Amino acid sequence: MPKVLIIDDVADNIDLLSRRLVRRGYEVLGSPGALEGIARALADRPDIILMDIKMPLIDGHEATRRLKADPATRSIPIIALTNHAMAEDRAAALAAGADDYESKPVDLPKLLEKMDALLAPKSTDP
Repeated sequence: MPKVLIIDDVADNIDLLSRRLVRRGYEVLGSPGALEGIARALADRPDIILMDIKMPLIDGHEATRRLKADPATRSIPIIALTNHAMAEDRAAALAAGADDYESKPVDLPKLLEKMDALLAPKSTDP
């Protein structure tokens, strides 16, 4: 069962998404902010991270940059989640190192497709 870390400063967002993912067989961890999320990613090594972008102190872009800069967490796929759905928001998330992007409110089937694609074993065939 894949382990998902949700990093979001709004507890209700973590709760809602957690319940939906648990029903689909995921193990879900939650973190209420970027600094806590970075520490949790290092300690618990999730299979994938769902990263809110707009958070106090350190935003999701900076948290993503830090996770992708650390060899211990660099390979963990990150999907940026934000209320903003403009093309430049997507570009900023990807430039920070996110592997994909999804706007809020989350379209769960679409998010699950993206998660499945990022969690799928990578082919080593030429």
